[in-house]
Amino acid sequence: MATAHGPARTILVLGGGIGGTACATRLRRKLPKPHRVVLVERDERYVYSPSTLWLMVGDRTRAQVTRPRTALARKGIEWVRGTVTAIDPATRSATVDGERIAGDAMVIALGAELAPESVPGLEAAGHDLYTLEGMERLRDAFASFRSGRLAVVVADVPFKCPAAPNEAALLLEAELRRRGVRGACEIALHTPEPGPMPVAGPAVSGALREMIEARGIRYQPGRKLASVDAATRRLSFADGSTEAYDLLAYVPPHRAPAVARAAGLASGSGWIGVDRHTLATSHPGVYAIGDATGIALANGRPLPKAGVLAHAQADVVADNIVHGITGKGTPRSFAGKGACFIETGEGKAGFGAGEFYAEPSPIVRLRPPGRLLHLGKILYEKYWLGGWF
Repeated sequence: MATAHGPARTILVLGGGIGGTACATRLRRKLPKPHRVVLVERDERYVYSPSTLWLMVGDRTRAQVTRPRTALARKGIEWVRGTVTAIDPATRSATVDGERIAGDAMVIALGAELAPESVPGLEAAGHDLYTLEGMERLRDAFASFRSGRLAVVVADVPFKCPAAPNEAALLLEAELRRRGVRGACEIALHTPEPGPMPVAGPAVSGALREMIEARGIRYQPGRKLASVDAATRRLSFADGSTEAYDLLAYVPPHRAPAVARAAGLASGSGWIGVDRHTLATSHPGVYAIGDATGIALANGRPLPKAGVLAHAQADVVADNIVHGITGKGTPRSFAGKGACFIETGEGKAGFGAGEFYAEPSPIVRLRPPGRLLHLGKILYEKYWLGGWF
């Protein structure tokens, strides 16, 4: 079917996380019909991952942090429920449960693939901070935790939402104090990073570490997890050191989606290579956004994997696709700016805002924790879950 700007086009969005949902929604809002926006996503319900940390300590339920994707149809988005098993960037097509779907443009927003199985013993020993099911299991196990050693472990880098393990440790610590059992509990945060959120620079990273250690949490940087023994409840690290635990919460290793790697889209970084401003891959009409991508910063560190950055990238890609089809608007460029709340417990949150494309190093500013910032995170949660679904 033809339109005022030529034949009708189909835009294929692979993945329905923050980036994919934002991109598909913006495309549908700005593209006139009969242009099609097709979103491929296997999970029936959208999970608002920033709120799962509250689920971990019993402040949210599964129903409160998820929404049915059937709501997307009301916006005119065609949701194809299925698993992407192959991508052909040359033809801008994907195989979804055996069926080939092609588009005139394709946006890959499949996120990072979690790989806890790559660390021997990890899956059986602890609770995954990056899945809804893992958070629910951690909530249930933590509910009866009254004494012992609590370990929060980052298995490998990079990982999405750089603040998350620090927030998890702080929220769990606050809850133990609320219960009146903090004195009987030890808390340790182990990470291969040199400090919390190192991309933010030494000043911000140091301030975050002080915040963590001021709460009596033992911060252990430079420790890469090698294996876990669930029977003896012992962590083993690459440097030969070991540590006992009674309750384990972990950030699993992340990697680019298998279908992207099989399609030859992964660059030398191991992640999908894109133009840092347009998010275009080396294949015409194929873009990638969010956690699946790898963008090097001026200081050599990678751009953080964060929902707020995926959202900003989604807006840029959507607007540029719309401009290419309709001629409306002006081409946009992703500027590498983003911000996030940092939950600290007791109804407080900090706030970090960064200009990550700044040279020679990113510029990140940190606002200290306060109740108004915590309220800001609650309002942002309502904006996402109430306004997008």
